[in-house]
Amino acid sequence: MRAVVYDTYGTPDVLRLADVETPSPTGTDVLVQVVATSLNLSDWEGLRGSPMYARIGGLRRPARRVLGSDIAGRVTAVGPDVTRFRVGDDVYGDNLARMGGFAEYALAPQSVLAPKPHELTFAQASTLPQAAAIALQGTAGAAPGRRVLINGGGGGSGSFAIQLAKRAGAHVTAVDNAGKLDFMRTVGADEVVDYRRDDFTRGHGRFDVILDLVAHRSVFAYRRALAPGGRYRCVGGPVRTLLRLLTAGTVVGRLTGRRIGVLAVRLGPAHFTPLAELCTTGEIDIHIDRVYGLDDVPAALSRVGEGRALGKVVIQVA
Repeated sequence: MRAVVYDTYGTPDVLRLADVETPSPTGTDVLVQVVATSLNLSDWEGLRGSPMYARIGGLRRPARRVLGSDIAGRVTAVGPDVTRFRVGDDVYGDNLARMGGFAEYALAPQSVLAPKPHELTFAQASTLPQAAAIALQGTAGAAPGRRVLINGGGGGSGSFAIQLAKRAGAHVTAVDNAGKLDFMRTVGADEVVDYRRDDFTRGHGRFDVILDLVAHRSVFAYRRALAPGGRYRCVGGPVRTLLRLLTAGTVVGRLTGRRIGVLAVRLGPAHFTPLAELCTTGEIDIHIDRVYGLDDVPAALSRVGEGRALGKVVIQVA
């Protein structure tokens, strides 16, 4: 099968298209013919090997040669212990532990997959698993009369989070670069902030819920932006920032009546299918920025990693 592989951490230039052996399922594994896969920041981090947690399992060189966790496709073979799927089923899921989506076939445990909704294309379904779980859990607490801020609102998880918070009745402020301000307004943000020109922790009031998808500031800056009783959670960021949030953030939060920390994202079908149901009914929109072919994975990763994507970027494999 064809796959985009890499053998060393670096820029998209280290990626190459190669012929590799098609894996065979054993146990509870399922072999999926990948039709589409969407990109996440975790793919960019895995490519670069930065932050350091991206090197877990492979300190000096990548532990997995093929990136791509969010997959959507068709089951072509199943292991002897598989009970939930059979050959021919259309499925989608977040294969974060195995990766392998930038290939014609991917091996995934049956536990990470769900039946693909008939109302969604493979490309649409591939945008959901990881981003949906982050957005749903990150906006918990959004409600009428509450102020919610999404930092990194112009990307995949952010665009879903804006819509979920608005659907809950909250007043939403979205933060990203200037090229994404109009897009964030179109998906429902009440206010938008260009982080390159303005610091959302100063002069924008206080927020009841902050979901930070690109954490870089100090614990005290986040405390300043939170209303009493408010909750700040980040997903990813430099290891130093995460450690400070887990230690000093916890202490500062308790002393000031706020909750400051890292969002431990729960993965799996139970955590992304609720958003998929909202997408099938048209209550939440899926925004696909661009669709690339397997040959163009390096360009697609560059677009995501450089912060230029409006919503999700998808690789159409088959």
